[in-house]
Amino acid sequence: MRRLPLPLLLAGLGLGLGLGLGLGEREPAAPSGAQCLEHDCFGIFWAARPFAEASAACQRGGGHLMTVRSTVAEDAIALLLQNRSGRLWLGLRLHLPCTEPAQRLRGFQWVTGDRHTDYSNWAPSGRRCGERCVTVSRELRWEEGRCEAPADGFLCEYNYAGSCPRLPPAEGLPVTYATPFGARGGDFLALPPGSTAVVPALGLELRCDKEGESGGLRWGRAEPGAWPCRLANGGCEGACGEEGGLPRCSCPDGKVLATDDRGCSSPCAGAPCQHHCIVAGATFFCMCDSGYQLAADGSSCEDVDDCAVLPRLCEQVCVNTEGGFECRCHLGYEMLEGHCRPVSRCYEAPCEQRCEDVPDGYRCGCFPGYAVDPQAPARCLLYCNRSQCPAECDPHTLSCECPEGFLLDGDADSGQVCVDIDECDMNFCQHNCTNHPGGYECHCHAGYQLLNKNDCVKILEEDGEGAYSGDFGLGPQTPVPSRTPPKAEHLHPGVLVGIAVGALSAALALLALGYHLAKKRCRPPATMDYKCSGPHEKEMGLQPVTSGCAASGQKL
Repeated sequence: MRRLPLPLLLAGLGLGLGLGLGLGEREPAAPSGAQCLEHDCFGIFWAARPFAEASAACQRGGGHLMTVRSTVAEDAIALLLQNRSGRLWLGLRLHLPCTEPAQRLRGFQWVTGDRHTDYSNWAPSGRRCGERCVTVSRELRWEEGRCEAPADGFLCEYNYAGSCPRLPPAEGLPVTYATPFGARGGDFLALPPGSTAVVPALGLELRCDKEGESGGLRWGRAEPGAWPCRLANGGCEGACGEEGGLPRCSCPDGKVLATDDRGCSSPCAGAPCQHHCIVAGATFFCMCDSGYQLAADGSSCEDVDDCAVLPRLCEQVCVNTEGGFECRCHLGYEMLEGHCRPVSRCYEAPCEQRCEDVPDGYRCGCFPGYAVDPQAPARCLLYCNRSQCPAECDPHTLSCECPEGFLLDGDADSGQVCVDIDECDMNFCQHNCTNHPGGYECHCHAGYQLLNKNDCVKILEEDGEGAYSGDFGLGPQTPVPSRTPPKAEHLHPGVLVGIAVGALSAALALLALGYHLAKKRCRPPATMDYKCSGPHEKEMGLQPVTSGCAASGQKL
């Protein structure tokens, strides 16, 4: 057998490595074929690798083993195989201990970590267990196999956010494309970002990158300005024209050339306007929001003091705010439907318990069991309109209080109550007396009038006749007993003797009368009674007992 010279042998080995034929190469430099759609690219690598090594190779190129979730991906595989036979790794690996033939993916999981798919094309197979991975062949059927056994090659998938369309064909201007994952050629339908397009006839290299206000992907270059118009309109977003052999871009009305002299942008792009930018032909001017005015620099905005510009802007108080103003009301008013209305004056009232609004201000009131203090209308005093009321007791100190004119009665077991004091039993009145809860009322005999709370004086003839009385109860006022005992006077000795004789005579007369009545079998005389004529009124006097009262004695 004739041996080849060493240089030719090395050259042949280098050619095999460059084509990715797997002649001893452990890391293929570039895919043997590739194709891109709008967002996805697929590459085929003819290199014998176990599943794990094939997956790692795809990841180093920025992708992963191919997932076949639809017939579109299956068509891409058919295009890449180009009638070549062999088994290629797909991105499916058994996730369960054993396969489940009844499931669409038979218990396998994509290398992307999910099981979503609208498509499957399994070759017939029974239930298998252990570590299993999937290959695809020329017949496009999916076959299970041992993951550690090398396949003839593998398919990689690369995903992108967008793509650039291939450059429109121009006569005499062939284009060679190169992708970021190493694929090269001139038959791509779309190119991912970062791809390059080389036009040898023009000495031009373009790059698929983001350009313009929209941030979309377009073919461009680092140098500003247009290239020859016959190739992709010179890269101009607007119109491309050549004057004196030099290509130049132009933009429609309302837009200006961008910084790269190819794209078109609004005159407001990059304008320093703080609020709004308004296009005016090929230029712009700045405007501010309502409540602001343009500053001296023509671009920033400063707040307008609306309250100073329009002094009567608000009904009562105007407060300037950033970009506007706010109407407020004085103390004692509130904002209702855009107007200041007076509110209750009780918020400033010193009322101890209750407060009521009245047209000219407020009026204090009290809780049940209390009455307004006549001397201090803001204070409340204990008040009872019955002869007996519960006492007001402090649960902490166990002390109890009663209204004026009442006495505390009862004990801790039976409960503390307030019992009315019968002032009439205390001889406060000179003539007749009527007791009220917490107070009393004095009455004078005919021909007398009440001089003060307690005393009666005879009415002079020219003053007329009639009975006078006065009510000195709390009602809710608190009575204060104020009668002063009469002053003691020295009597003449003769007067004292006369009084003693008169008293002795009266006693003898009474004894005689008693003896006479006893003989007639009459009931014995009783002492003089004090009867009440109503539940809330008590009378003390020497008059016969009227209806509602039982007589128990005779008036002498």
